[in-house]
Amino acid sequence: MAKNETVRNSPAILKQDKDGYTNLESMADYKPANASFTIDKVKAAYELMTAKQALEVKAIEAMNKARDIANEAEWAFHNMMLGVKAQVSAQYGEDSSELASLGLKKKSEYKSPTGRKKKA
Repeated sequence: MAKNETVRNSPAILKQDKDGYTNLESMADYKPANASFTIDKVKAAYELMTAKQALEVKAIEAMNKARDIANEAEWAFHNMMLGVKAQVSAQYGEDSSELASLGLKKKSEYKSPTGRKKKA
């Protein structure tokens, strides 16, 4: 049958299979020699596939919603920490060790600006 069943089928292949299934349903005299491929078994496989695809869509929607909720919480926390850094700077000063412990540079750690040398 298939060469590598761990890889998803392309949408083009699935469309071709669905079209074939639709055409197979209209064949009133279809009687396969192999009982594994009767119209009832093909119909059951088709219904299972569509049910699993619907389940996948619901899981993706749930994942997207969970990601959006987590993202909202991450931004709320980040904005809170920005406010905390401003409050620590105001309370302890711009050159404090407390400010440095939050990941910011002390004011004294910045280089002083140097003037440009004039060309002669």
